[in-house]
Amino acid sequence: MTNLVGHLLLFGTSICVLLALPMFVGRLLRPKLPTPEKDAIYECGEPAIGSSYIQFDLRFYVVALLFIVFDVEIAFFFPWAAIYGGATQLADSRLTDEVRHELSARLLDQNPDTMIAGSVITADAAKSLMVTGFFDLLVFFAVLLVGFAYVWKRGDLDWIRAVTQKSRQAVDQTVKPADIATAVAPTA
Repeated sequence: MTNLVGHLLLFGTSICVLLALPMFVGRLLRPKLPTPEKDAIYECGEPAIGSSYIQFDLRFYVVALLFIVFDVEIAFFFPWAAIYGGATQLADSRLTDEVRHELSARLLDQNPDTMIAGSVITADAAKSLMVTGFFDLLVFFAVLLVGFAYVWKRGDLDWIRAVTQKSRQAVDQTVKPADIATAVAPTA
């Protein structure tokens, strides 16, 4: 137990030193020439206007989160493609025993020299794995599309939300042209 604590302490100390060292060296070596322009707030090349405490449109965050969610889900296709590609190659009945042995070892993540002869994947087993993998991907993609359709139907992908006809009529009924004329008319 003390050995584990010692390793954790050594690891934590080395991480703190390796994080603090570049900042300390940078503080010693960099020039110190403050100017009002360098001290000004920098916001993506645009001059800061007004207070930073304003209501920010949440659609920016929603679109960013949706991008991350769908992007991560698309990343799950890569491991599937690696396994599906290996199964597709093994489904070819024209492969020699040596090539089948090598591909089976790669698909099963084993050393080809120490692999047992009975664990070589046959063409029929590879076809079964290929069909199973294909339908697994179809189910995964269908779930992804259902989620995308739900987000789209809900209107989360619309940058400018449309005003419905019912809410337009409600606004038109609350503000009458006579009210606008009296509000704009100068008082003497």
